[in-house]
Amino acid sequence: MFDRNSDYALNKKDPDAIVCKSATGIHIRLTRADFSSAEEFEKWKRWSDENYHAIEKADHRHSNRTISLEGLAELSFAVLSAETKVMDQYDQEERARLCRLLAEGLDACLTAPQRRRLWLYCVEGLTIKEIAAQEKVKHQNISKRILAAKKILKKFLERWVQNRTKNGGR
Repeated sequence: MFDRNSDYALNKKDPDAIVCKSATGIHIRLTRADFSSAEEFEKWKRWSDENYHAIEKADHRHSNRTISLEGLAELSFAVLSAETKVMDQYDQEERARLCRLLAEGLDACLTAPQRRRLWLYCVEGLTIKEIAAQEKVKHQNISKRILAAKKILKKFLERWVQNRTKNGGR
């Protein structure tokens, strides 16, 4: 990566001066007035440009062939272990199985209008008033039916969890 504040860049950017660091580390500018003749200034300017360029190339030769350790720790977490892959696959299969069971349970314990209203409310994010307007009924009726569907679903899930724990998780 090119550093615009490197000695090479600052020296190259200023054709009327030789830019270099002083002993204290502060950049100073040596202009034509600081030399006895224009030829002497040009000679040292050419030399400083070539010298800084050689140093810059040497730095790039090194950095272009090395890998920065910056961010390596984060990248190491991106590589999944075999165990993690197996567990992720197991989790996906388990979620799919639970979704199938939940769909079956919804079909078994809720009526079609209850399922539809619960879906519109919980998944699609419609308000009770919006659902009532769609179905052309009072919003109180929709509110009562959704509450009843939630209670039925809660009981179904509680029974399902109890059965699952009795059967050893399957």
